[in-house]
Amino acid sequence: MPPTAASHPTPLPAEDAPHPALSRSLVLLMALACGVVVANIYYAQPLVGLIGPAVGLSPETASLVVTLTQVGYGAGLVLLVPLGDLLENRRLVVVTLSSTVAALLVAAVAPTASLFLAAAFLIGVTSVAVQMLVPLAAHMAPEASRGQVVGNVMSGLLLGILLARPVSSLIADSLGWRAVFALSAVAMVGFAVLLWRVLPQRRPKSRSSYGALLGSLGRLLVRTPVLQRRTVYQTMMFAAFSLYWTAVPLLLAGAPFHLSQRGIALFALSGAAGALVAPIAGRIADRGWTRPATGFALAMAALSFFVARAGEGSIALLVLAGLLLDMGVQMNMVLGQRAIYSLGAETRSRMNAIYMAIFFLGGAAGSALAGYAFAVGGWEPVTWIGFAFPAIGLLFYLTEFRGAARRLS
Repeated sequence: MPPTAASHPTPLPAEDAPHPALSRSLVLLMALACGVVVANIYYAQPLVGLIGPAVGLSPETASLVVTLTQVGYGAGLVLLVPLGDLLENRRLVVVTLSSTVAALLVAAVAPTASLFLAAAFLIGVTSVAVQMLVPLAAHMAPEASRGQVVGNVMSGLLLGILLARPVSSLIADSLGWRAVFALSAVAMVGFAVLLWRVLPQRRPKSRSSYGALLGSLGRLLVRTPVLQRRTVYQTMMFAAFSLYWTAVPLLLAGAPFHLSQRGIALFALSGAAGALVAPIAGRIADRGWTRPATGFALAMAALSFFVARAGEGSIALLVLAGLLLDMGVQMNMVLGQRAIYSLGAETRSRMNAIYMAIFFLGGAAGSALAGYAFAVGGWEPVTWIGFAFPAIGLLFYLTEFRGAARRLS
């Protein structure tokens, strides 16, 4: 049974007041929780070839395993994450994680395609618990170090995204694919208990209805220029990120590399170092350097695809390209979250939902383009499309200076 409320830290005293008990260990726990939870969305991607035959999916429909998980995550971003502005946050996180446990256990034992696909969808829906934790960390952080705290928590999230595929491949290679979902369910139980015990209560001031909450999403996007701009930047970046990490295993599996599934998994581990830039990006944002850092991040992502193009026959250059891209994407994400979290506590969860949902669609578009571009033209068109995404973001970024020039004239 969960402990009583009396055994927990005192609830946050005000809507945007920092919590005095926000320690390094609590930030680390939230970062680890984000990484382990978000990994659920990506575990199945390298296992489609194993899962499909086991549950009776044809090769033509096996990709639904990945697609439905992503669709579920998108639905959860829109339907569940905004509840952070309405319901007590700690309970919301723990209930959502408990639902993840149930979905993972069903996936681990599902004998049929229909049952597994339903579980895959629900895994996606409930894994949005990570996007409830990040705004909560921002609520708890002092204003002067909010970017640093968000960056530390987001470093765990990016590590989860980058490590999920190689970890699931290695577990499946040793214990079978069902063990991936069973072990993840155990991990979810552990984090749900820990978070229940250590997170403070936070009760939002809002007393609006759920329908009104969802209805406000469109108005927030239309009326918030900062949210619009940061969403465009990160949508372009995440499209490039998804395109690269979807296409590069196809390149590595063929000539001249001929890497095995295990070799591709080890290659993917190299990109995890990109998560180290998140705390640095948070500190940069706290010092007020968001605008130049944004241009640097977009330019670094664009440059990475020139390195990737030159690295068509070089593992070392492909590793470097992945690192540059991951660093740019992570830096821009943290800068964006720091900016939108500063707009007000009462709308923080909804703004995070809008931000994440839209750029997640960009990631889905990047993944879809990757397979088609590689099948039609090989590696070169992949790199040009990848370059185009951050280049579009850079062009839009330049309009910031045009606006500033008009204000000075």
